[in-house]
Amino acid sequence: MTAPTASAATITMFGAEWCRDCRRSKKLLDGLGVVYDYVDLEAVADGADRAKAISGRTQIPVIVFSDDTHMVEPSDADVRAKLTELGTV
Repeated sequence: MTAPTASAATITMFGAEWCRDCRRSKKLLDGLGVVYDYVDLEAVADGADRAKAISGRTQIPVIVFSDDTHMVEPSDADVRAKLTELGTV
């Protein structure tokens, strides 16, 4: 079994199970087979503070990409376009 490439693990999603947009974005990433770190704001004590520090906002999900850009409450089309641009999918 090979280890994931360095770029594969550099996507982070901040979200919560109660958030419909978070569930949708998580389903998209999972469906595309994207490797990412998921920070559950209900389980990680400083998760919400970290997400707000990145985005300057309190809305979720916050998805941070391998090029250090981020999106807040993105549409599936926007996430897919960014992942395609980065060569992730």
